[in-house]
Amino acid sequence: MRTPVPADSARGVAAGFGAYALWGLFPILFDAMLPAGPWEILANRILWTLVLCAAILAVLRDWSWIAPLRRRPRLIAGVTAAALLIATNWVVYVAAVTSGHTSDAALGYFLNPIVTVALGVVLLRERLRPLQWAAVAVGVVAGGYLTFAAGVFPTTALALAASFALYGLVKKKVGDTLPALHGLTLETAILAPAAAVILVVVAFTPAGLTFGDGVGHTGLLVFSGVATAVPLLLFAAAARRIPLVTVGLIQFVTPIMQLLCAVLILDEHLPPERWIGFAIVWVALALLATDSVLRAWWNRPSSPRA
Repeated sequence: MRTPVPADSARGVAAGFGAYALWGLFPILFDAMLPAGPWEILANRILWTLVLCAAILAVLRDWSWIAPLRRRPRLIAGVTAAALLIATNWVVYVAAVTSGHTSDAALGYFLNPIVTVALGVVLLRERLRPLQWAAVAVGVVAGGYLTFAAGVFPTTALALAASFALYGLVKKKVGDTLPALHGLTLETAILAPAAAVILVVVAFTPAGLTFGDGVGHTGLLVFSGVATAVPLLLFAAAARRIPLVTVGLIQFVTPIMQLLCAVLILDEHLPPERWIGFAIVWVALALLATDSVLRAWWNRPSSPRA
């Protein structure tokens, strides 16, 4: 007889799938925002996310956490670093999608777990288990193959993987004490002045701003704030309710959906060399997933070694 899944755990799994599924649909959203460029989309995303977060805080009357931040300069510095990293990730991602390279973005998020493990070794001096070492080695092979056999260095993919992995690392080290809504509010507030400057600069370029070019287009730019905040809040809800290994396995929903969007909806052509490169990366991910599952099983309460 199957043991029923606790309601809280089931909600966590649903929230996790919801977050990663929404992230997986981002290529369709950003492609629909054309002819807006990546910088205009980035600025709108930052500003409208801040507006949404402020509205939620106003409804909840949740302002008491802001004043004590003046006595936490280290936290402010860490959140600022995290904000700059996620902004870099956002603009590279949007640039990839709007220039017809969504598959590069998908590759970046496939590579993200491998880069995260590698950063743990380089920056945190962590000791890897054999399967983790094998996954990193296969990931290096994938990068080498894509560079030499496919004839192009995977700059976009590595930039996305590295920026998001570093963002996670910084959040874990210094920003983990803030709830998700507070953290997102602070990050977007830090980025808001730069976002305003970006919009002014874009307005004086030959292309100009596209904001206001039709109700539908303007609505999409405003909606980017909701699209940014909702999956992040769902992810936070999932992380509180389900084990990290489960979150790690669910995360592959995003790049799979991104790749499907690229090929089936946005009509991107992937040459055989790129498919082979993806296949090598998937081998590395299978090794990481196997290691995570085995580790969770080994450390379960009923295990003799636990």
